Amino acid sequence: MDTNLIKTVNKLQDAFASVGVHNPVDLPQITVIGSQSSGKSSVLENIVGRDFLPRGSGIVTRRPLVLQLINRAASSNTAEDNEAKDNSDSDKLTGGDNQDEWGEFLHLPGQKFYKFDEIRDEIVRDTELKTGKNLGISPQPINLRIFSPNVLTLTMVDLPGLTKARTGQESMMKKVPVGDQPKDIEKQIREMLLKYITKPNAIILAVTAANTDLANSDGLKMAREVDPEGLRTIGVLTKVDLMDEGTDVIDILAGRVIPLRLGYVPVVNRGQRDIDSKKNISKALESEHQFFENHPSYKSKAQFCGTPFLARKLNMILMHHIRTTLPEIKSKIQALLAKYQQELLQLGDPLGDGQGNQANLVLNIITEFCTEFRTIIDGNSNDLSSFELSGGARISFVFHELYANGVKSIDPLEQTKDSDIRTILYNSSGSSPALFVATTAFEVIIKQQIKRLEDPSIKCINMVYDELVRILGQLLTKQFFKRFPQMKDKFYHVVLAFFKKAVAPTTKLVTDLVSMESCYINTAHPDFLNGHQAIAMVNERLHPKAQPNTTEQGKPSSRNHAPHQSPSLSANTANQNSPTSENGSFFGSFFAGNKKTKKSGSALMDSAVFETPPASLKATGALSDREHMETEVIKLLIQSYYNIVKRTMIDMVPKAIMLNLVSRAKEELQRELLTELYKADVLDDLLHESEFTQQRRKECKKMIEALQKADEIVASV
Repeated sequence: MDTNLIKTVNKLQDAFASVGVHNPVDLPQITVIGSQSSGKSSVLENIVGRDFLPRGSGIVTRRPLVLQLINRAASSNTAEDNEAKDNSDSDKLTGGDNQDEWGEFLHLPGQKFYKFDEIRDEIVRDTELKTGKNLGISPQPINLRIFSPNVLTLTMVDLPGLTKARTGQESMMKKVPVGDQPKDIEKQIREMLLKYITKPNAIILAVTAANTDLANSDGLKMAREVDPEGLRTIGVLTKVDLMDEGTDVIDILAGRVIPLRLGYVPVVNRGQRDIDSKKNISKALESEHQFFENHPSYKSKAQFCGTPFLARKLNMILMHHIRTTLPEIKSKIQALLAKYQQELLQLGDPLGDGQGNQANLVLNIITEFCTEFRTIIDGNSNDLSSFELSGGARISFVFHELYANGVKSIDPLEQTKDSDIRTILYNSSGSSPALFVATTAFEVIIKQQIKRLEDPSIKCINMVYDELVRILGQLLTKQFFKRFPQMKDKFYHVVLAFFKKAVAPTTKLVTDLVSMESCYINTAHPDFLNGHQAIAMVNERLHPKAQPNTTEQGKPSSRNHAPHQSPSLSANTANQNSPTSENGSFFGSFFAGNKKTKKSGSALMDSAVFETPPASLKATGALSDREHMETEVIKLLIQSYYNIVKRTMIDMVPKAIMLNLVSRAKEELQRELLTELYKADVLDDLLHESEFTQQRRKECKKMIEALQKADEIVASV
């Protein structure tokens, strides 16, 4: 059962690799890392019991090697191995004497390699096929299966070796590329290794030479970056036999140097001389056994040392890890399968040549687009956001917050000074001075102020237009527009042109509303403050009622014997009593500072001398009591009527925009799209799929195929 677990993971790896897609599932696997000189290849060959890995100086492993070891004795009754036996004499065999051991590459299905030298040659050939001969690297793995009665069922990933850590001045220098080797080769190797060992389900096999300082081990340093607690890292100490006499790795094995939860295993590999002399690995394993049995430091722990123990330990660790993570793997595969099936459904099937199908598809897209457009504006969408306002809610915000508050903040008197009002009052009365507050002056000023409401109203139209364009952009992110980019462009231009066309009548209607308000000043409006009320309020403000002044004896003062009079009346009385008084003139201080008074009375009687009026007459000086009162009355009337107009505009402008822009878009947009796009001569252009869609459909189909295979595999466990 435990062996079947490892075989299950092997099948899962093959399922994705055979389809040619990246494995999206984090499968349990042993990843082998170490420096180039750590003896990593020798450890793997000792576990397999065969020479099969490329050797040489520099970077030899330039692609990940997914090595699946399958014990034939443990799986000889399976249908897979029965089939392998049936085909053992086929013409696909590469030849060899030992028919019990062979290798198979996933990229060469059905072809068996009985000569392990040929396995090495194929690894080199396929590596150079993907990376060239310039010593570059590639993340695309090579999948190799080795069937043998002499191995434990195990799966490992051999990764390129790390460059040797440098110290001193060398640490300040970058590694000099060899030949045509990429300049960033170190960075590429590091990123590739991190991609494999960062996965939570990866067991890290960190290989370190025992005759070097463990603290400087490249493999352990990188392992501790992703596994600082050492929970999923197992250490392998090579070259134990090359340590100085009197030294050993007992402290390391006891966890007193760099502790690892899975511990360390010391091994003895073949040296370069043994490799050159073609020393048999079985003899090397026997020599390793004798070394640990006879070494004074290790003989008491010899059963926990050496390559056979390492293989058994890795087998146990991997099986336990698979057993723990298998339920999670099942759930992940099913979730991914549903995700890719949903995406493929959205991508749709490739279009046929039938024009009827094309027309139906365009019609459906137009209908769905317009329905969604209305839904977003009305706020009836099923996926309403709880984080921000969208669609019709943003248009409402423009109406009732931005526009309403903007109009309310307009002060009709902020641009009109008291002197301006005084000038308008006199101009409006013409050649005959007015006896009462002039209505004409009020109308002139209020019309000027009403005109100021046109700019914010037009700005409100532009804001709503921007919100409609925003909704358009939101709808154009739908999947079918990604599938047909030319249709997306056509929709964008047609809808945008429709919005712009609707803006013109909307703007005219809104400007007409402003013109209507300024065309007829309805002073009979029930909310408008009439002239008598305004005069009374100003009188009260300027001359509040006070207790009559009394003399010391309690009698009324002779200075206050006249009854209370209005400012107008007081001014007239003053004029009557003092016809030559400066303040008593009708124009008050209008010409203050321009008058010249003759001191000699006789000269005044002899001839009437006065100056001609200047070319430009402007109001200067302080206002008289009459002028002050009339100005205050005009200001009060302006504010009263302007508040009425503002309330009307705040109510009517949104209605005008809704009528001619928003509602028109909701009701007539579908007709516009059908008129412009539902044509036989443009269907082919509209439904031309993007290269991304075609490529993505192929990727989804491949991924679904791989995930379906994977689902069948895990379902059988």
